[in-house]
Amino acid sequence: MKREADRAKFVELAEKRVNRALKDIKLIGNLSNRSNYYYTDADVKKIHKALTEALNDMKTRFDSKGASKDESFKL
Repeated sequence: MKREADRAKFVELAEKRVNRALKDIKLIGNLSNRSNYYYTDADVKKIHKALTEALNDMKTRFDSKGASKDESFKL
């Protein structure tokens, strides 16, 4: 019974968090509008690198079931 509750909680949280992440990634994509924002290619590369590293870290955590470093993003 506990495993079923753990599964239900995982599904609930995963759906909420992944949907929130997808929405936020779309909002980051909205920053590409050059008529509203000024940015450099270096800025884009930093954003891409940060997101790629976060995804790779997430995959590693699922593969190894280990903890990861907690980092924040700065341009």
